[in-house]
Amino acid sequence: MSKIYRFTCIVCPLGCYVEAELEGENLKIQGCKCPRGEEWVRSEIFEPKRVLMSVIKVKNGVYPVVSVKTDRPVPKDRISQIMRFLSNLEISAPVKIGQVIVENVLDTGANIVATKDVEKK
Repeated sequence: MSKIYRFTCIVCPLGCYVEAELEGENLKIQGCKCPRGEEWVRSEIFEPKRVLMSVIKVKNGVYPVVSVKTDRPVPKDRISQIMRFLSNLEISAPVKIGQVIVENVLDTGANIVATKDVEKK
């Protein structure tokens, strides 16, 4: 039995409508106007990843939290686990934009990086 996937490609401004049919290990892709789109569809089906954005609590800061993100995409199926991990963290001010807060978060190869400055009170 085959499974059909339908996407609007997000790799380039063309926004191609793409249909992919997966039968066993065989993947047939139609609608991509560039090879980057085909690569993106394959990764969306076999290994979907996302850049994660969240906040971490800040102690003694002018703001109670700092916005953070991963410095590279992480496996989509690990996002809830990473979010739970981040919800238990608290760091001390000051925090600088670009500062690595957590290296190799949960062995994903991605670092958690601050996306805002938070000065000390």
